[in-house]
Amino acid sequence: MPISRATHSAAEIAAAAILALLAIVLLCPNALADADPASDVLLGENVFYPYDPPVSRTLQAALNAETTAAHRAHFPIKVALIAQPFDLGAIPTFFGKPKQYAVFLDQEINFGSKVPLLVVMPSGYGTAGLPAAAKSVIASLPRPRGPSGNALAEAAVSAVRKITSAVVHPLAAGAARPSSQRGGNGTSLSLTILMAVCVTVAATIVALRRGGMTRRRRRRPSGLGRRH
Repeated sequence: MPISRATHSAAEIAAAAILALLAIVLLCPNALADADPASDVLLGENVFYPYDPPVSRTLQAALNAETTAAHRAHFPIKVALIAQPFDLGAIPTFFGKPKQYAVFLDQEINFGSKVPLLVVMPSGYGTAGLPAAAKSVIASLPRPRGPSGNALAEAAVSAVRKITSAVVHPLAAGAARPSSQRGGNGTSLSLTILMAVCVTVAATIVALRRGGMTRRRRRRPSGLGRRH
């Protein structure tokens, strides 16, 4: 059945609206955060950092290096730093409850194989998937020295180093080097999906236009024949 001009126009308007919406989302990465931002980030990164106050680049490099060193020692570990309720997205009730949140987050990011998880909040630590030796170390750690992102990162650096030492072996001094891996709030996977949607929508528009042009070309010879 031929597609009318009205149908073409409606399809193009809808596609343009979708592209505009996607552009807004791409320009506002925080809009990608769902009910639980850390669950998105930790699917591709080792560390989730709080949005505000931000963690200094020096401490980010140090914590990234510790998690990378742990991974190389066959002890991959994910870390979530939660400085305020905003970092929990639509589930702020978990703030101040690191143990409960660790259980929830573990279910969100682990599929099949269990990866050790450490949650650091101003009120203390929460864990999931850690062996008994690591749990005993966590129980002996003091709370972070404050609620800032830097204070949480400092506590996480010490915690990761100590629990890795307890589980695997002591990390040699200086063994952890700042790595190119970047923890953070980015959602590269989500952005890739959005770009794929944009390409699909654009291809649909082109296909509709080409189909309309082809049908118009097919009609022209019969119309000309009737005139002669």
